[in-house]
Amino acid sequence: MHGLVNRAFQCFLSDTFGIALWNAVAADAGLAEALGTDGFEAMSLYDDALTEAMLTAACIRLSRPRESLLEDLGTYLIWNQSLQPLRRLLRFGGRSFTEFLFSLEDLRGRTRLAVAELDLPELELEETGEGLFTLRCRACPPGFGHVMAGVLRALADDYGALVVLDHLGAAPPAPNGAERRLQGRNDEILSIAVHDPDFHAGRRFDLVGSEMA
Repeated sequence: MHGLVNRAFQCFLSDTFGIALWNAVAADAGLAEALGTDGFEAMSLYDDALTEAMLTAACIRLSRPRESLLEDLGTYLIWNQSLQPLRRLLRFGGRSFTEFLFSLEDLRGRTRLAVAELDLPELELEETGEGLFTLRCRACPPGFGHVMAGVLRALADDYGALVVLDHLGAAPPAPNGAERRLQGRNDEILSIAVHDPDFHAGRRFDLVGSEMA
């Protein structure tokens, strides 16, 4: 797993629940011996087993379901002030939430332009009706769809859109996901209903500016 992902989860735990909680999770997961006192380095690569150990330890410590914790992580990625570059990367996808949804299939490529080693799952959007969409996260790490659910809920609010979103579960990878199918990964599917793209005033965002409020 890329260090950016692990570091984001570490910061999410520390900022949301306190440094003492993070230290306890690191100890439970046996991370101290592997990482030292500072935790994950953002630009390093780590064995997926370390990520899984961290997530499992956090769920046990917080008595929280894995799915709920991962969705909260997705929300944190959008709303935390220290992660505004990620918000900008996503908001450049469109001036409305619906336009942004149509840009999701290009997200993997845009992300790799910024961080070449960060290989996100492919995203496939299907419009199933007026304002109705299905998003397939192809051959993704387990739980990635729940992180995306948190990201999308936060961005819907950011845009000012009224959106109902559900994680529909996992499905076998599509035929063109053969390589990752060998790694035991499934697709995860989200349903998205955009009821009103202009439901309320969203957060300020200027495509040509450098400041957001």
